[in-house]
Amino acid sequence: MISKQKAIIGAIVIILVTSVLTFSVGNYFALEFGERVLISKERHEKYNDVMETYGKFLETKEFLMENYFQELDEGMIIEGAIRGMFESIGDPYTVFMDERQFDDLKMRTQGSYGGIGINVIPGEDGFVTVVSPIEDTPGERAGIISGDRIVAVDGTEIFADKLDFAVTLMRGKPGTPVVLSIRRDGEQDLLKIEIERAEIRLKTVRSEVIEGNIGYIRISLFDEQTSGEFEKHLKELEKKNIEGLIIDLRNNPGGLLSQCIEIADVLLGEQIIVYTEDRDGSREVERSDKNKVDVPLVVIVNNGSASASEILAGAIQDSDSGTIVGTTTFGKGLVQQIKALHDGTGIKFTISQYFTPNGTYIHGKGIVPDVYIELPEQIDGEVIDENEDLKLDKAIEIMKEKISE
Repeated sequence: MISKQKAIIGAIVIILVTSVLTFSVGNYFALEFGERVLISKERHEKYNDVMETYGKFLETKEFLMENYFQELDEGMIIEGAIRGMFESIGDPYTVFMDERQFDDLKMRTQGSYGGIGINVIPGEDGFVTVVSPIEDTPGERAGIISGDRIVAVDGTEIFADKLDFAVTLMRGKPGTPVVLSIRRDGEQDLLKIEIERAEIRLKTVRSEVIEGNIGYIRISLFDEQTSGEFEKHLKELEKKNIEGLIIDLRNNPGGLLSQCIEIADVLLGEQIIVYTEDRDGSREVERSDKNKVDVPLVVIVNNGSASASEILAGAIQDSDSGTIVGTTTFGKGLVQQIKALHDGTGIKFTISQYFTPNGTYIHGKGIVPDVYIELPEQIDGEVIDENEDLKLDKAIEIMKEKISE
């Protein structure tokens, strides 16, 4: 009797399991009946949604694949469509990158790549615009300056909406030449400058003691090594008993936000460094702790100081932790992230906008220094020495006043 009951219960269990599996298979998998396929209502609705959204793309792609006078690469068509999707957003900082471009981006943040050593952005006039040349690189030695507009690379025209393409053309094997065609303010004719590419090993931090007791630290970029290098240089300066610190951010185009925040945390006391807001208005606030450098602080900036440089300068200015000297900064208040895709390509996209501690949004406006120093062509009727550094001279003057006080 017990065996019979067990058999009945087992049969019921089998029937229940079979029913569940049949329902699951019917819901998630297609069942074939000759030339017909039976799918769930849910899946049918999803297919309809896909066709309604992407039907035009699929239709035109298939038409070209079958009717174009030459055989087409389907992968290239799809990649081109992806690029077009990013371009349609209208944000020059949101881009799709092929494998080479994505590798270039990763190399830049890691600190080494083959190229000429200039930082460029998409200018509002539609041209690829130089933010700044990197110190001691072929670009700087060739005379490239902030504000130069690059209109062609080796005769190939380039425009702001194809920034990554332009960067790819300028990069290459060390030792090979590249010719830039440049429009420069004040010059009527197009400048053609030939530059020999080199391996760009970025030394983003350098320091020295000036005027006997003033520490000077120059930060040219924020890459993966910058905050660590900054702390090493600062400790060496402190061993030499500096009484003030000048930080030079001129022509620093920015870089990794995390590195900027780590440096700000060393310099500032307990305060907000920067906060970001995303599309939903959600805020993410970055703060520094109580520890801070216990010497007066002066920061030098110019119109080539952008992004993370502006975050650092803005945090110092808003908290009255130091004096900002120079000219108005570039004005980039957008934050980007990168995402690697499965095939080695990647995307860079704007994730949020940032604000200085006092809530200032500097995008398109920049940070106005506390002490504005424009480089004049003449002083008291005499042409100044182009090697004379008026901004640094002013920073030293202000620092001496701070120390004496």
